[in-house]
This record gives sequence, C-alpha cells and structure tokens, in this order.
Amino acid sequence: MLSKKQTIEALDVIAEMYPEAECELTHSNPFELVIAVLLSAQCTDALVNKVTPKLFEKYKQPEDYLAVPLEELEQDIRSIGLFRSKAKNIKKLAQSLIEDFNGEVPKDRDELVTLAGVGRKTANVVASVAFGVPAIAVDTHVERVSKRLAICRWKDNVRQVEETLMKKIPIERWSDSHHQLIFFGRYHCKAQSPQCETCPLLEMCREGQKRMKARATK
Repeated sequence: MLSKKQTIEALDVIAEMYPEAECELTHSNPFELVIAVLLSAQCTDALVNKVTPKLFEKYKQPEDYLAVPLEELEQDIRSIGLFRSKAKNIKKLAQSLIEDFNGEVPKDRDELVTLAGVGRKTANVVASVAFGVPAIAVDTHVERVSKRLAICRWKDNVRQVEETLMKKIPIERWSDSHHQLIFFGRYHCKAQSPQCETCPLLEMCREGQKRMKARATK
C-alpha cells in the first residue's frame, strides 16, 4: 500500500492533471444539488444534466415536488435509471425538508443522511460542494482509483476506503482531492480501458504495471 507521503505525491500529480476538477452536476443552490446527486445514483452526471434544467425550472422548492402526482414526476425524470424509486425518494425527501428542516437543506452530514435517497456518499458531496465542509465522497471512480493505486486495499468496503483516504490526505485537501480523483477515474483511469501507457503514475501503480506486463505478453 502507498504510504501517506506517496499518496500525497500521487495526488499532487493528479491535481496537476485536473486543477479545475469540480462537481459536474448542474445546480444553483443546495436543494438543486441534493436532487441532482440523488438522481445521479447509478447514472452518469451527463445524463442527469440533460434532465435537470427543465426539472429545476418546473420545481423550485420542496413544496413544488409535493404538489404534483407521483406519475407526473416519474415522467419528468423518466430518461434516468431507477426513475420510479428516485421519484418516490424525491417526494419523501421534499416532505422531510418541510417537516423537519423548515424547507432548507441541512448542512450537517448526520442530518443529511436522514433524508430519503441520501446515503453517506450523497451527504458528503452536498456537505462539501454546497456548504464547504471538508469531505471525501467515495463513488465508483474514487474507489477504483484508490484501490488500483493501492492507497487502500482491494478488499476494503466503501466506508474503509473513505476512512483510509481521510487518514492519508490532509483535511484541507479532502474536497479538492475528492473531485480530482473522480476526474482521474472518469477521464484517465477508466474502468474498462485505463490509459496506463500514458499514465504519469505508472511507476508507483502496481495495477498499471501488471496490466502493461499482461499486454506485453499477449
């Protein structure tokens, strides 16, 4: 596994590759961000961004989502995977915001995870992006890159990956590193075809070296 020092060195390289890395979900306030992140589960940000402009034009506050029948909301997000369960969760989330939080999205992660459809990853994204709270949200990209680079272990679950990253990365870099790891995983260290041959981290990446050896023996 990479040491704390090596992890920071790797992140410095990734930060140089993606200095502008940020949340790619289109939103203009915390409420829109919560909805967008909820919709993005098992779905690409690009697809969510095609749906949300019209959605956010129609629904501006929690009350608006409660004012329409479930079937209408389902139709509005139909092109997104799991749209039926997501529509139900959006309605429940809107109800909770009104009943428990005066219609405002809470800043506290423990309060955020009480909302329907909001798990730890979503709560971390909202806390970090909307409210500037240091956090590392572990999505599929962050998990894949962290394991391939051996920042953490292959057998680690998502929570263990998050805890390891929090130990190895200085707190003031958590939020930036989270976005940079996502960009690195989304555009370079891809799931199906990682660009190992052009990767500046190849020398410290056991997985990359293994893949390059396998390619050479084909």
